[in-house]
Amino acid sequence: MKQKQTALHCGVGLLARREHSEFELRQKLSVREFEEADIDAAIERFLDKGYLSDTRFAISTCRYRANRGYGWRYIENELKQKRVCSIIIQQLRNNCEIDWYLQAELAYNKRFGERWIKDPKQAQKEQAKKIRFLQYRGFSHDEIFAVVSIFTSN
Repeated sequence: MKQKQTALHCGVGLLARREHSEFELRQKLSVREFEEADIDAAIERFLDKGYLSDTRFAISTCRYRANRGYGWRYIENELKQKRVCSIIIQQLRNNCEIDWYLQAELAYNKRFGERWIKDPKQAQKEQAKKIRFLQYRGFSHDEIFAVVSIFTSN
């Protein structure tokens, strides 16, 4: 006879795979139809034991997304969606040692490489496409135009 899984046991399984924000873990346990009191007790236990940390989640998410070619704005938005405290987000921003200009350049190079277009109209279309790509990836206007100007001035 199979025993029903507890919120605590399910939460441990989720946290073993990757970091979660408190909000995200709470949502996942709710979807699995655990009682609210059981979810609260499990979350409280995880917080007490240090298994669950929004700060650690924010750092992990930032590192993961930056390595995948995303900018600070994208990362910040994702953390806000996962309901990470704005103070934690601001501390991460201040303590983050990532060169976002370099990240924008790496994302640009990975996506577009060194393509040169002779036709001015086509070059303008292509430049707009590159700017939109970097905006979607969450880079600031300063970072985008610094990178785009490097590759269009040659």
